[in-house]
Amino acid sequence: MIKTILVALDASNLSESVMASLHELQLENVDKIVLSHVLSEQNPDLELAADRPHGYADNLAYRQIEQQLQAYQEQLPCPSDIEIVTGDPAEEIVRLANIYKANLIVIGNRGLTGLKRILQGSVSSQVLEDAPCSVWVVKPPVA
Repeated sequence: MIKTILVALDASNLSESVMASLHELQLENVDKIVLSHVLSEQNPDLELAADRPHGYADNLAYRQIEQQLQAYQEQLPCPSDIEIVTGDPAEEIVRLANIYKANLIVIGNRGLTGLKRILQGSVSSQVLEDAPCSVWVVKPPVA
C-alpha cells in the first residue's frame, strides 16, 4: 500500500501533467504527499558584485514556486507538505524520498533524446536508477 508519495515538480508545463496523473491514484488512502521543487545551484565560482543588491530575483522566483505548489496542495484530498530545496535535482529528489520514506516518486520526463539528453542529462533517468522506491515517470502530452 502506498503511504507516502514524493511528487517532483518543476516550472515547466509538464508539472500540470504530473499533477493530473497523480489524481489517477486513490489519494484518499495516502498518508502524505510531498510536493517538491529543486532549485538548481548557481555557479559557486561566480563572484557577486558588491555594489549591487542580491537576492531579490531569487526571492521572487522562490515565492512564485511556493505559490504554485500551494495551489497544487489545495487540490489534494490528503495531508501534504511542500519542499523547496536547492541542489542537483536528481540527488535532492532521492534525498527527499529517503527522508520522507516515500513509497512512490512521481516525476515528469521532458522527452529529451539524442545529443540533448547526453548534454543536459535526464533527471528522471537518474532518479529511476538511484531511488529507494518505485518511480512513476510521466511523459509529456503528445501534441
